[in-house]
Amino acid sequence: MKDFLRWLADMVGRATRGLDWPLLLALAALMGIGLAVLYSAGGARSGPALIKAQGARFAIGLAAMWALSRVSVIQLRTWSPPVYVLSLLPLVAVLLVGTGKHGRHWLDLGVFYLQPSELLKISLPMMVAWYLHQRPLPPRIGTVLVSAVLIAIPTALILRQPDFGTAMLIAASGVFALLLAGLSWWWVGVAGVAGVTGLALALKAPIEWFGMLSGYQQNRILTFRDPQHDPLGAGWNIIQSKIAIGSGGLTGKGWGEGSQAHLDFIPEQTTDFIFAVLGEEFGWVGVGTVLALYLFVVGRCLWIAMQARDTYSRLLAGSLGLAFFVYVLVNGSMVSGLLPVVGIPMPLLSYGGTSAVSLLAGLGLVMAVRAHRPVHGFR
Repeated sequence: MKDFLRWLADMVGRATRGLDWPLLLALAALMGIGLAVLYSAGGARSGPALIKAQGARFAIGLAAMWALSRVSVIQLRTWSPPVYVLSLLPLVAVLLVGTGKHGRHWLDLGVFYLQPSELLKISLPMMVAWYLHQRPLPPRIGTVLVSAVLIAIPTALILRQPDFGTAMLIAASGVFALLLAGLSWWWVGVAGVAGVTGLALALKAPIEWFGMLSGYQQNRILTFRDPQHDPLGAGWNIIQSKIAIGSGGLTGKGWGEGSQAHLDFIPEQTTDFIFAVLGEEFGWVGVGTVLALYLFVVGRCLWIAMQARDTYSRLLAGSLGLAFFVYVLVNGSMVSGLLPVVGIPMPLLSYGGTSAVSLLAGLGLVMAVRAHRPVHGFR
């Protein structure tokens, strides 16, 4: 019996060897909280079906995480260029045959809908990290320009859908790899000036200046400036979201007791605005707990990046961790009225398949960096 138990323990150890348990436990806590809030947001009628579907997607994502955590960094590095190129093909296809409410964002594969832009959350950091791994660091002007082209290709394709919010976040994941590679602070300053200028234009410039944007995107800018200009139309989402968060107080109204969500005042309460449901039902205690878990995940990714022995691993883990942070920051700012509504889900809380699977798969790459550390200097 002892021999059998020893063999079983050895098999389990080998099967879970690539997993980073602190990171996995934090993700499991977030997924558990997400399912609980999702059930409440869906109500007694839709809640069970929602958590069943989301639970299945989490299972697929965890399987992808486990599989990728067992792949060596050297193999991941070899895969990076073909994975990047292959991930661009669905982006082109969605422009031709895609579907969506405000453009062409989804591919109908019959069994499920695929959002091709989610694939770039993994493949773009891999590709930029692969390229920078081949070049002397800190990056020189030529290296920066080539990296910019690698980032610009998928960004431009996503902008054509159009999906401005996702395009900017995808681009940010590639830019983070450049920053971690030692990009000159001169470039950072230029980007900062451009960001401040863009925010100032969004706040003050005449809406006619944004003619390149679609009508619904222009409405989002106007709503960001003053939600009260159309309180029963474009401003409804953010007004009700802020009411829900504010009414939760310190400890919230209790699980399943959120009036804003259950009386359908909060739009998209199971997807983009699920964080408002969390704030109403669990209050600042619940919000603080979830944010602490998010910060732990980001911190763990950055710690793994710091421990990496080669450039590719360090840039990949670091850029994925920082991208995760930006997703949380943008959604949290969006539902509280600090940023325009851009349709970015809250990681592991919002209902959605492609985003959950791609996120967990990306963190599987971070675990692979932790588990498989090549000898320093091995190319």
